[in-house]
Amino acid sequence: MSAAALRKEEAEIASPCINVCRMDPASGYCEGCRRSLEEIACWSQYCAAEKRAVLALLPARNAKP
Repeated sequence: MSAAALRKEEAEIASPCINVCRMDPASGYCEGCRRSLEEIACWSQYCAAEKRAVLALLPARNAKP
């Protein structure tokens, strides 16, 4: 895959942000997107595989105990 194709693929993986930006002190995750501060801060530098890995974690973080 060319470098341009890789950049396009990475750009197509949208951020899960829903503009509800409050950190839950109990979990350490954003109440809106359920990412950690590190995941939020690094999102634009993540490759497509890293973004998919974070996205795969979110459903479990949304589960209510």
